[in-house]
Amino acid sequence: MKVEPRHATAIALGGLIALAAGMGVGRFVYTPVLPFMEAALGLTKPQAGFIASVNFLGYLFGALLAAWSGLPGGRRFWLLSALGASVVTTAAMGLTTSMAIFLGLRFIGGVASAFVLVFASVLVLDRLATLGRPGLSAIHFAGVGVGIAVSAILVSGLSAFGGGWEAHWMASGAVALLGLAAVIWLVPRDETVERPAAFVTGASVDPRLIPLIAAYGLFGFGYVITATFISTMVLTVVELQPIEPWVWLVFGFAAIPSIALWTWLGRLWGNDRAFAIACVVEGIGVALSVLTTNGLVVLLGAALLGGTFMGITALGFVYARDISAGDPRRSLALMTAAFGLGQMIGPTFAGMTYQFGDSFLLPSLVATAALLVAAILVPKIHDRADAAASQN
Repeated sequence: MKVEPRHATAIALGGLIALAAGMGVGRFVYTPVLPFMEAALGLTKPQAGFIASVNFLGYLFGALLAAWSGLPGGRRFWLLSALGASVVTTAAMGLTTSMAIFLGLRFIGGVASAFVLVFASVLVLDRLATLGRPGLSAIHFAGVGVGIAVSAILVSGLSAFGGGWEAHWMASGAVALLGLAAVIWLVPRDETVERPAAFVTGASVDPRLIPLIAAYGLFGFGYVITATFISTMVLTVVELQPIEPWVWLVFGFAAIPSIALWTWLGRLWGNDRAFAIACVVEGIGVALSVLTTNGLVVLLGAALLGGTFMGITALGFVYARDISAGDPRRSLALMTAAFGLGQMIGPTFAGMTYQFGDSFLLPSLVATAALLVAAILVPKIHDRADAAASQN
């Protein structure tokens, strides 16, 4: 059967828009909006961190629920439903000032973002493979960075015209709604509604996975503090305030090509070494965000962080899948759990430790250390794999 190239490209573009709306905007727009919420509502740093942690708790819950074998319905149904939930929960953040409602909305939004990632990826990647165009997956995964860049431009533009935090949330919901409409048009109906296989609950975990799972959890902790608070960080330093409209934009643009770059480096160097190097690069980016008041250096730090966080995410999953015996679903679930735990701890830890010096220096340096430890852990898996191969 001859494949129509534009058909495959349209599906990949639909995946990009889905991740841009559900992840880049629905999940990460909180970062550029947060400084405006803090100023208008008097949110403390612990409160701001707790809201972020609850969103990541929802993401963890959603990722595990999406892999549940008993979940009814087709993949496209859940993708569109999750995008609809992301639209509603994002826009509704601008219609309340209740902390309890903020927490509830961000939890549901976290569940929705995980569903978008899982079901968009499975649906789009399977369809691209069927059409013989798996290389277009890089377009799909670029969606997170595109959404982050769009959220930065949106918040900066509305702020320039006097829009407050309420307008930021509602406009973000409107953008997500446009994304939903585009996905309905671009991503065709499921031809199958196969459900994922159940987890292999009785199998033991391959010992080689243990350091990778630990490293993945440390990565979740290490990236999320800066990714949550970087807009707030630059506003707390007078010399850095002029770059505030740009820092999140740089983060997003750097994320767009990162999947393609790091997966290529993974094929070149090995996924374990690429993962370790990316963790070191990310640790440098996190450190640069707090160790200087030079705007260009801080923007470089944002670029290093944005250019690695999705790449590490992909490398970790690919590597876990490669070294898992049999069905890798249980291994990926453990990876997701470790990552989600790190994400949940990070923002709350940063909010609580901010009070020591009214600075994000301490939590950011702890995050840098966590990323360096993650880099040290991962090569041990490669060494064990080599040792096992040499014994056979």
